[in-house]
Amino acid sequence: MMRVFLRLGEGTLNLLETIGAFSIFSMQTIKWIFATPFDFRSLLSQLNEVGVKSIPVGVVSSFFVGMVMGLQFGGPLEKYMEGITSFLGGGISLAMVRELAPVLTSILLAGRVGSAMAAEVGTMKVTEQIDALTTLATNPIHYLSVPRFLAAIMTIPMVVTLAILVGTFGGAIISLLMFNIPLNQYLESAQSYVDLTDLLSGISKSIFFGAEISLMATFMGFRATGGAKGVGNATVSAVVNSIMMIIVSDYFISYLFQLAGL
Repeated sequence: MMRVFLRLGEGTLNLLETIGAFSIFSMQTIKWIFATPFDFRSLLSQLNEVGVKSIPVGVVSSFFVGMVMGLQFGGPLEKYMEGITSFLGGGISLAMVRELAPVLTSILLAGRVGSAMAAEVGTMKVTEQIDALTTLATNPIHYLSVPRFLAAIMTIPMVVTLAILVGTFGGAIISLLMFNIPLNQYLESAQSYVDLTDLLSGISKSIFFGAEISLMATFMGFRATGGAKGVGNATVSAVVNSIMMIIVSDYFISYLFQLAGL
């Protein structure tokens, strides 16, 4: 029984220590954003890695999610109430804008972008390149974390916006082919249910999710130890923790947005 309590206590202390270290790391990253000189070349490189190369992942997955939603919602609903599929555009669009596109796209990018960031920074850590930066009077957080953080919060919302458009288009295709809903009727239904506040809510969520992905990935990379195995463990931890943070924070962000009227 004592061993059980000891393990619970150790686990709790380790969790609190990690949360505290992550909070300090996040605040330091935000503080170093405004420091000079700023490495714009590194930022441009990260914009390409995080944003441009992530477009296929977000677009393809969102397109098929929209199609699946149209297929799964339209058939069963039409059985219970004839003609209800005329509202399919509004239902699919609202779900894509508020939840599916921001959350699913961010989760996919946590796997693609987060793992790459954690592996790259973790490799630099175990090969002592980060120690070399410190020796050369270069702050590692300013050099490594800040460009990745800025690239994530700038480009992930753009990828999510594309995912919203493509997912809505995917739902329109299924609505037309399976339920004979004209495109103009689909778009009218979408416009009647989705307004600017819904779009702002979804895109704003993706900014928070992008920050969580980049901060967690670089944080775990900085904590990597033990060679290749340590880099692998840091990469797995970064992806898992990022996905958990996205799912958990989605509820609290949604609740705060509702209080604010978004």
